[in-house]
Amino acid sequence: MVEHASLEGFGSPAERAARLDALMERASAALTRTDYFQAIELASTALRRAHQQRDYERMARICLPLQEARRQVRQLASDAGASGGVFVVARAQDLPERLAPGCYLVQPPMIGAEGRQLADTLSASRVAGLVVTREPMTSGGQWPIVAVGASIVRTRVTPPPCATPKAGCLTRDELRGTPPVSWFEHASETLGDAAIAAATGEGAALVDELLALLEATPEHEKLHQRLADVCRAIASTDNTPNPAA
Repeated sequence: MVEHASLEGFGSPAERAARLDALMERASAALTRTDYFQAIELASTALRRAHQQRDYERMARICLPLQEARRQVRQLASDAGASGGVFVVARAQDLPERLAPGCYLVQPPMIGAEGRQLADTLSASRVAGLVVTREPMTSGGQWPIVAVGASIVRTRVTPPPCATPKAGCLTRDELRGTPPVSWFEHASETLGDAAIAAATGEGAALVDELLALLEATPEHEKLHQRLADVCRAIASTDNTPNPAA
């Protein structure tokens, strides 16, 4: 379990830094023993606390184990999808009776917030899932896809080969089969790229933007790297003494 939240703001800067370092060490240890969900929980908590303390140097260091743990979970989901674990979910009844690892396409009448809820449920259950939420096909034959978190990210992608236009239905198309894993990976990557492009602030404001976008698209490796780079740049120009020194 993570450290009690009531301790977050107490103690000297050096004491708070020491608690962050302890969390980071525990996250790294969990990653080493391949307990990826525990590593994500610990690293996410450390990242949030470092952000609250404006400790950008530690934020930059936390990003790497968090990125790696999430990459491993995504790979587990993709591997399960390649073995048949692909699910198309338009209503709660479409979910497997017991949540299983794999790739989940959430589509109308379900919406982005429900896709996020499913992703959170999979994570809380320690089930590796890659969730993509789509909206109705456009007149140009594209699929709008959306990711919801502290920020909302939207973009458009080419539908999978199994989708064909069909008038008169909610999705404006029909699926004859399930999307391949490669489509889920591409859609997820495209959402993350859109998130990076949406972040236009500077300095601390850019960090805030990137964190909110990372909450919506946590699978995107380059978004972690972008956040780490920005934090590192801020830390390099900050004249505040490092609490760990």
